[in-house]
Amino acid sequence: MQWDTREDCEVRQILDRIADKWSLLVISLLEKRTLRFTELRKTIDGVSQRMLTTTLRQLERDGIVERTVYPVVPPRVDYALTPLGCTLHETIKALVVWTESNQAEIATARARYDARRAEG
Repeated sequence: MQWDTREDCEVRQILDRIADKWSLLVISLLEKRTLRFTELRKTIDGVSQRMLTTTLRQLERDGIVERTVYPVVPPRVDYALTPLGCTLHETIKALVVWTESNQAEIATARARYDARRAEG
């Protein structure tokens, strides 16, 4: 497979969206459950309200997340994965398993790299 590195490449744009840290966390949290905006914000350490709003809108636009608004006072908005989002979650889960399986090797490689940098 040859990667198209142009900024206007649609595949690159999709990968940029779904592979960013906030999107990965949102998709992981929405596995098999629906959450309100405030629940997502409280659970994701370090995300601002603006960034979470932007991330959710982009994931909704891409068909990964579904937003449901309930006509109550105060307004209630729930977020859930779409069927497409559920298939993406399976891929993310494989990436997490790979990371967990290889974290010791990566930590060792980082230590070697840092030691070489400190010497030279």
